[in-house]
Amino acid sequence: MSQNLTTTDPLASRHSIVAGGSAFKTRYLMDLLAKWVVWVGGLGVIAALLLIFFYLVSEVAPLFLGMQVKARPEYTLITEGSTLYTAVEEQGEIGMQVSDTGEVTFFDLSTGAIRLRQKLPVGALKLTAIGEISPERGLLAAALSDGSVLSFAHEYAVSYPNDKRLITPAISFPQGETSLPFIQGPVTSLVLRGEGDARLYAGIDSNKQVHLKALSSTQNMITGETTTETAGELSFAPSVTADQLLVDPLMHELYVLDHSKGKIAFYKLNQAEQPELVEIASTASPIVDARFLAGGISIVVALENGTVSQLFAAHKADGSTQTLAHVRDFKLPGSAKPTALGSELRRRTFAVGDAEGRVTVFYTTSHRELFSEKAVDGAVRQIAFNPRAQVLMVKSDSGKVHAFDVRNQHPEFSFSSLWSKVWYESYDKPEWLWQSSSASADFEPKFSFTPLAYGTLKGAFYAMIFAVPLAVMAAIFVANFMSPNLRQVVKPTVELLAALPSVILGFLAGLWLAPFVESNLPGMFMLLVLLPVSIPLFGYLWFNMPAAVRYRVPPGYEGALLVPVVAFVVWLCFALTKPVEALAFGGNMQNWLDQVLGIKYTQRNAMVVGIAMGIAVVPTIFSIAEDAIFSVPKQLSLGSLALGASPWQTLVGVVLPTASPGIFSAIMIGMGRAVGETMIVLMATGNTPVTDASLFSGMRTLSANIAVEMPESEVGSTHFRLLFLAGLVLFIFTFFFNTLAEIVRARLRKKYASI
Repeated sequence: MSQNLTTTDPLASRHSIVAGGSAFKTRYLMDLLAKWVVWVGGLGVIAALLLIFFYLVSEVAPLFLGMQVKARPEYTLITEGSTLYTAVEEQGEIGMQVSDTGEVTFFDLSTGAIRLRQKLPVGALKLTAIGEISPERGLLAAALSDGSVLSFAHEYAVSYPNDKRLITPAISFPQGETSLPFIQGPVTSLVLRGEGDARLYAGIDSNKQVHLKALSSTQNMITGETTTETAGELSFAPSVTADQLLVDPLMHELYVLDHSKGKIAFYKLNQAEQPELVEIASTASPIVDARFLAGGISIVVALENGTVSQLFAAHKADGSTQTLAHVRDFKLPGSAKPTALGSELRRRTFAVGDAEGRVTVFYTTSHRELFSEKAVDGAVRQIAFNPRAQVLMVKSDSGKVHAFDVRNQHPEFSFSSLWSKVWYESYDKPEWLWQSSSASADFEPKFSFTPLAYGTLKGAFYAMIFAVPLAVMAAIFVANFMSPNLRQVVKPTVELLAALPSVILGFLAGLWLAPFVESNLPGMFMLLVLLPVSIPLFGYLWFNMPAAVRYRVPPGYEGALLVPVVAFVVWLCFALTKPVEALAFGGNMQNWLDQVLGIKYTQRNAMVVGIAMGIAVVPTIFSIAEDAIFSVPKQLSLGSLALGASPWQTLVGVVLPTASPGIFSAIMIGMGRAVGETMIVLMATGNTPVTDASLFSGMRTLSANIAVEMPESEVGSTHFRLLFLAGLVLFIFTFFFNTLAEIVRARLRKKYASI
């Protein structure tokens, strides 16, 4: 009996143990290092996201601060007669008032110290009314008790003696110191419009007649003397008792207000012809006062019941005639009667004073109450903002003057104006609009996020309709049915498309695809119908061919046969475009859509965006979905096949449920890419913020809006901060959907973990 003996070298064993221990330590250190790198990297990503979030919040937060007011000392200003008009110079240092005696008083707005008193050249005549010609330039007109009108201006010269600013007030008379005749007897309400060569005087006499007088001025080029002549004059008895007149800056519209009955007669002015009565509107209570807002389109009317109404001219629902639209109401706090109105020069902010000395500030477009506080003792009689709207002056009937430093940066902002329909000036009904700037200084900003959010979802929706079926079906075929060798070529090729810059796709979509689709619109629709039909039809025909033909193509390479089929169908659809368009649509499908279906077609539309953005999204969805399907353990599908299931049953019942978390993640990541896409939608759409679901209309997305307008926005303005708010909305939107996607993915994984 033999015995095999094995001998070992103790030194070699020792070296082997040491080497194994060294390798173990190396792997342990590498694992530990990888753990810390992943941990630190994850914390870095979270920190970066938090920094982005808090930075966006810091830029948006000032929108919510509201109006901030700081009171200056109160004092009593002693002047002769009753105050007819007050104003504040641009820097907010000097106040000005005009009394019915013709005395103009300039005073320090903080202390009440008199800077200058000057009497207008009116003699013993009294001033009965003051009208503003140009508040920006300080041009005013005073109606005298004899029916004449004197024009004058309050001016402020700025100098810097000893490097300290000194503002010197003065009175000037651009039209001379002689008053011009207007009507016989005192004028109870005076309005002047126009500057330079043409002017319009409107006034009410003691008999409640309305008088209109047009003047034209000519200047002698040699002597420089200006001659003023009457170009037209008329008077008429209005349909209501005339207590107050308002004329818009363009001299097209006249409003005659009956205070006691709460009536407003709306007239159209036709040069020298008799004014045309459009409508007589009734208010809910007697009228206290009324004035134009900045821009001269809207009027605000203060009523005795404590309501202030905004009205402006708009067309009726049928679009035929104009009406005086009652747009919105503002309610004063408490039950005190309003006694005075004041409005900002450049924004739609206005202030209302009441009989209890309280001042309440509103902004019309955002429908917000900005500020309300007791300002003076006694009833408020005069309210004035300086042109920069940084100072508010309040004067009571007892002569008390109280000035406030105002910080009111973002009155245009409110959640209702961002997301609800708003009735903007010169529009016939409430609408969702985004229009942040205009060439006109009287422009009313329109800040509605609804058309931008709508455009964002619309673009993402059409992109996903194009991308999801194509990418997911391709992923299923490549991962489950395609030959491994062919898969190694197809998958990297598709993924390579993800490296294509979106600006290139946007450039091609805007300059090539959009005109091509416009010229071949019937072909595009035929392609949408024939291509999905031709592929399964070819598959059916292929699997019914003789086996000798089918076996010539190696298994897994059948998909390559679809390339010529798809190419032929595409060529056929576009080759038949012109004949089909001539036969079915009278030679012009766009015109047919407009005339027959009432659908407007724009060249750069949602269909173009859907195709271009879909191409950008397909590689992302395809790659992640294909990896998820390919990663399904082979034993699951082989076991299903072994139990008698067909390949299709195995795919539907085993592979897809197991891979569903990954497929869902792929779709949500693709949707996030589509929502945040900027350059494609910027270049391939009409970039018009509209709420139209049509496939043939354009849109503007939140991201494209930021890219377009951020370089031109004024830093710190409402527009600037709203663009940051749009970025915050996108951030929250993406975070919400990613969180939702993770929750759904986790539930799907848990549900199908037992397969």
